[in-house]
Amino acid sequence: PRTQDTDRDTDAVVDVAAALRLSVTRLARQLRQQSDAGLTPTQLSALAAIERHGPLSPGALAEHERVAAPTVTRVTTYLAEQGLVDRMDDPDDRRAALLVVTRAGRDVLRRARTRKDAWLSARVARLDAEQVATLAAALDALEALTELDDEPPEAARR
Repeated sequence: PRTQDTDRDTDAVVDVAAALRLSVTRLARQLRQQSDAGLTPTQLSALAAIERHGPLSPGALAEHERVAAPTVTRVTTYLAEQGLVDRMDDPDDRRAALLVVTRAGRDVLRRARTRKDAWLSARVARLDAEQVATLAAALDALEALTELDDEPPEAARR
């Protein structure tokens, strides 16, 4: 049986989640605008995923990025044309290809990250000491959110 306290707790979680979503969405949008890599957010994300998890098959990239196979084909074709990724034979399946980031691709990612880090560092530096400490304390919880599976808890399905 649900109690009034449980309802209040659930309401508080929903309120925090909504505020967090808005803040994270705005911050992510602002960070994307800082990359200046000449790539779309989807292209930059795919390039970073290949670097982080690669070599990757196109199917594995689609799974990591949660996009459809035709999107991966379009994105990786463009990245390859720009010299940012290479295709190599899959040693386990000669009919398949794996995607790897080139030196030029790593340079693009490094420049984008450096620019984003500088922008965000300047923003964080404008916060007061208590806000910086609160933000630092929240990092573990934010990271944990990114690692949770997609299965919602029982209470959220009601």
